[in-house]
Amino acid sequence: MDVQDRVRGCLLGGAIGDALGAPIEFQSLREIRKHHGTDGISGYVADWRGNTGLITDDTQMTLFTVEGLIRADHASRSSAAGAGDAREAVVESVRQAYLRWLDTQNHRTPPPADLPHRTGLLREEGWLYSRRAPGNACLSGLHRHFPGPSAPGEPGPVNPDSKGCGTVMRSAPFGLAERDAREAFELAAACAQITHGHPTGYLAAGAFAAIIAYLMAGEALEPAVHRALDLLTGYPAHEETTEALRAALARAAEGPPSPERAESLGGAWVAEEALAIGVYCALAEPSVERALLLSVNHSGDSDSTGSVCGNLLGTLHGAAALPAAWLRPLEGRDTIERLAAELT
Repeated sequence: MDVQDRVRGCLLGGAIGDALGAPIEFQSLREIRKHHGTDGISGYVADWRGNTGLITDDTQMTLFTVEGLIRADHASRSSAAGAGDAREAVVESVRQAYLRWLDTQNHRTPPPADLPHRTGLLREEGWLYSRRAPGNACLSGLHRHFPGPSAPGEPGPVNPDSKGCGTVMRSAPFGLAERDAREAFELAAACAQITHGHPTGYLAAGAFAAIIAYLMAGEALEPAVHRALDLLTGYPAHEETTEALRAALARAAEGPPSPERAESLGGAWVAEEALAIGVYCALAEPSVERALLLSVNHSGDSDSTGSVCGNLLGTLHGAAALPAAWLRPLEGRDTIERLAAELT
């Protein structure tokens, strides 16, 4: 499988999982089964206007992450900066991209290009100017000064107590753009601190990016998770994320997959739980379609776990493995395809 297919698969798979989970994000498993049957939803659920395949802030922020990484790469080709300066430049490029995303949450149309961050094609796409239940820490964090990331294990400078899943759901692109797993880990962790300062929040983002990097290199999923764990345990304050990933591995080995086993890993409102549920579903269910459905049919943050699971499955199997019926109506598909091509 070529690199391009894995990148496309990752971004499209994440968007599909996001769109599947969005309509049931705040429903309990009992409510989901009451409205959709014992097996839960079996595909996209239409909104009150009849629209299906609509993405949320998870995919929005993922796309702006990609744009920030692409810009940083273009800038680095004409720069002689050292490794430390280069990383700082990437973090700042991603932060500028997140400020453009913030504009899409605060305006109905692209605002005037009167600030340094307000340039680029993605900000001109009107379909992105829609609030889809963005996380509070993502919003508040971008209004604050960011002096740079803290040392590993130390609280970050912005929202130091926040470890919401908003760090994980946007971090797959670091593993796509940076093929060295440790560098992907550390870059994702640094950029997670732009909005979330709790060590678990940013280390979970790093671990997710590392898993994606290992999958890009051709690893199977379970070995990729184990290798990411080996990396993770070398950082201070890793314990919560390590425990969550080990629990995901254990649940996947216990028997037939079920929503109850997914729910035993938490509600996914925090980073390590969203990562664990996404990993569990991708590991426990061999069918791509059924794994994506498993990842959203639970009481918790269904769009984020669907996004994480879709990122993993798309990277592992490539875009061709994604259900065509879910690709066709997917909101923003052309933009996702364009950014995937630019990233590679």
